[in-house]
Amino acid sequence: MKYKGEIGLLTVAIIWGSGFVASDISLGFFTPFQVLAMRFILAAILLAAIFPRHLQKIDRKTLISGLLLGVALYLAFMFQTVGLVYTTPSKNAFLTAVNVIIVPFIGLLLYRRPIDRYGTVGAFIALLGVGLISFNLDLSVNVGDLLTLLCAVSFAVHIFFTDEFLRRGANPISLTILQMSSAGVIGLLVGALTSFLNFGEAKGGAGWQASLWAVVYLVVMSTTAAFLLQTVSQKSTTATRAAVILATESVFGTVFSAWLLHEQLTVRAIIGSVLVFVAIIIAEVKPGLKIREVLHGHD
Repeated sequence: MKYKGEIGLLTVAIIWGSGFVASDISLGFFTPFQVLAMRFILAAILLAAIFPRHLQKIDRKTLISGLLLGVALYLAFMFQTVGLVYTTPSKNAFLTAVNVIIVPFIGLLLYRRPIDRYGTVGAFIALLGVGLISFNLDLSVNVGDLLTLLCAVSFAVHIFFTDEFLRRGANPISLTILQMSSAGVIGLLVGALTSFLNFGEAKGGAGWQASLWAVVYLVVMSTTAAFLLQTVSQKSTTATRAAVILATESVFGTVFSAWLLHEQLTVRAIIGSVLVFVAIIIAEVKPGLKIREVLHGHD
């Protein structure tokens, strides 16, 4: 099939988009910290069961890399899940997507890697979009939106260093099992501590059965199945196409939120979301550069 990679990645984006709704439902009964502990531990067990041979390929360098990525991954999902208690799934989805814009700036800060003007323009447009989504008319900001922006920064750090470690020869599946495992251990420790301190709260609105099924969906589909499909699909397409297609998870998150949770979107939130998505397209596709390449090819 000619577009099997693109179709696979679009499926991943749809699954991840629906995951925002599943996360919202899971918080109906469980606290964010309980959801995270179950999600990562069970996903690590599933991945280890599917790829047992990769557990034998873990060396010291991969172990350290996996532990570091696990911390970044846990922080990203913690900010996202706790933020979802105080904001809506659609805003959570689009603010999370800002991580695509942030990644190049991490390279600039840490390794002085230059950012092209498309990345700069994209960042500026994304900033406007985030402002429309998050800030109220009195310039106050929703705490859930602020936590989700911290989630976007954490995801950007995770994406950047995942790429760095893979370039240095780390095995991708071993690395994933390790980061899921370390995030799961952190999740169990934080979950136990927050339960003891009676810290963290459920969002309410769903019973324990619906919330538990939502957690199962997050573990099996949004984490394990989506990861496997993404890994296979990215071999059949370009990095730019993959980034743009996966960014549509924010669109699907909004669609599923409106459809299943009957979320009402404000005009400002819709305009802001469109700006964020346009910013991602500009930063990743670099339309002006592509047009010049085509014209140059016809010289």
